[in-house]
Amino acid sequence: MSTIEDLPWRKSIIQQLHERNKHQHTFLELIAQNNKLFDNANILRVENVQLTVQNEQLRSSSGMAVGSKGDGKQVERIQHFEQKLLAQQEELTELHRRKGDHVQQIIDLNTKLQEKEKLLSSKDLSLSESTKLNNSLRAEITMLENNSKELLNLNQMLRDEHQALQLAFTSLEDKLRKAQDENAQLVARLIGYKAKDAEKMNEENDNFLKKRNAKMQKELEEACRDMRGLSPDDFRDGAGPIYVDSRVPTTASLKFDAHEGEVYAVKWSPDRMLATGGADRKVRLWDVSKGSPDSRGVLQGSNAGVMSVDFDSTGTLLLGASNDFASRVWSVVDQRLKHTLTGHSGKVLAAKFLGEASKVVTGSHDRTLKIWDLKSRACIETKFAGSSCNDLVTADSGGSSIISGHFDKRIRFWDARTDASANDIVLNGKVTSLDLSRDGKYLVTCVRDDTLKILDLRKCQVVLTFSCDGFKVGCDYARATFSPDGQYVAVGSADGSVYVWSVMTSNVETILKEHTSHGIFSRSATTATAWCPFGHFLASVDRSRKVVVWGDH
Repeated sequence: MSTIEDLPWRKSIIQQLHERNKHQHTFLELIAQNNKLFDNANILRVENVQLTVQNEQLRSSSGMAVGSKGDGKQVERIQHFEQKLLAQQEELTELHRRKGDHVQQIIDLNTKLQEKEKLLSSKDLSLSESTKLNNSLRAEITMLENNSKELLNLNQMLRDEHQALQLAFTSLEDKLRKAQDENAQLVARLIGYKAKDAEKMNEENDNFLKKRNAKMQKELEEACRDMRGLSPDDFRDGAGPIYVDSRVPTTASLKFDAHEGEVYAVKWSPDRMLATGGADRKVRLWDVSKGSPDSRGVLQGSNAGVMSVDFDSTGTLLLGASNDFASRVWSVVDQRLKHTLTGHSGKVLAAKFLGEASKVVTGSHDRTLKIWDLKSRACIETKFAGSSCNDLVTADSGGSSIISGHFDKRIRFWDARTDASANDIVLNGKVTSLDLSRDGKYLVTCVRDDTLKILDLRKCQVVLTFSCDGFKVGCDYARATFSPDGQYVAVGSADGSVYVWSVMTSNVETILKEHTSHGIFSRSATTATAWCPFGHFLASVDRSRKVVVWGDH
């Protein structure tokens, strides 16, 4: 490390001081001239005194010699001395003046000297601070240089890693292309296999239909024998089909756990098979005709909870709406998945067969209704409702009229041949479910204002409203249902009870509490109800996995 004398700033200061001495040497000359002036002034003062004495002597001697006409040379000499005296006096005066000027210059120079000394001290202080700053900056520069070197090394390492990853990516791309090619080949083979399976399934379905028709014929004969003891007053009048009067359920004939989670939907098939859909992504089929839950199969394929189930008119196909944005159609006989209908962008909350078994209508949380053709496996029409569809029904056997209930408290009426809805009905709460009477004249709707309303579709207006102090709608998908003869409506409550109202009297016929029979802490909302087509049984499901089948004895 170098010493202080070797530092460049020290040499610079010394050089600046030498330059100042060269340019400011007149200050010393002024002092020397001032001293000379003082000496000259003293000499002239002495000479002045001597001349004054001589002048006085000459005056006195000239006065004595005036009368006698003194020597002319003496007079000339006196005059010369007088002139010399005047000149000396003028020179003395000039010297005094110059002395004053020099004194003032000395004062000014002293002032400037003090200012320069102050400036020099401030410069020294600034220089020391600059030196410290310079040292800190040098240290920072050194640190930054080290950091730069480290960053360069890190950058080089990252470049090497990037190059290696690029090579790996290229290799993986090649593998991906090969895998895609293999996948395309496998898909083609799978499509071929499915086509073969479909052909076999169609053959099996044809055989099954023959067996089913024979079985149905036998059951109809048995049912006719069971109804021989009924009087003509037990049947409904009208142009439509004849139905046995429904019975008000009073007791739980059967109770069992149907799913591994909440049960969302329940539906009877035309041949009295019970289907349930739940949060475990399965649809389960049950035979309860023998007084015990006999599992007839599990329909799988859904990737989320099943919110709605529906049978076609023959009971051979089952339609399920799922929270995975899709609907699915299964064959009940072989329990195979036949169709998967994808296209909605939200949960599918309702699905029904549209007249014939080859068409389906679905309602979704994405605020649309879609009509599907199962033959082409494609959506043939989309209706934009503007609000989430919670439930829907088809109003005629031809499948041209659709009624949907929505989150925005509206019931919308659709014609499959047009795009827009007509004669919307606005209620006082969100519509959770819809169900038609068998004659197609009345519509029961469950509303989140804790009421059931019956609409006369001929007048397109509300004709009855049911409510009760203890009745609370438990969820947005609570399903109410008409009895087969249209004399009663049933719906589940938030406390697990099942309320049954009479359409004729508007009174509560019964409140069934089997879902809440194990204490208040085990209560769970009843989500859906379904009346058996023959009117003898009522099924209800709840959010605690339970299915209860109610009877009148």
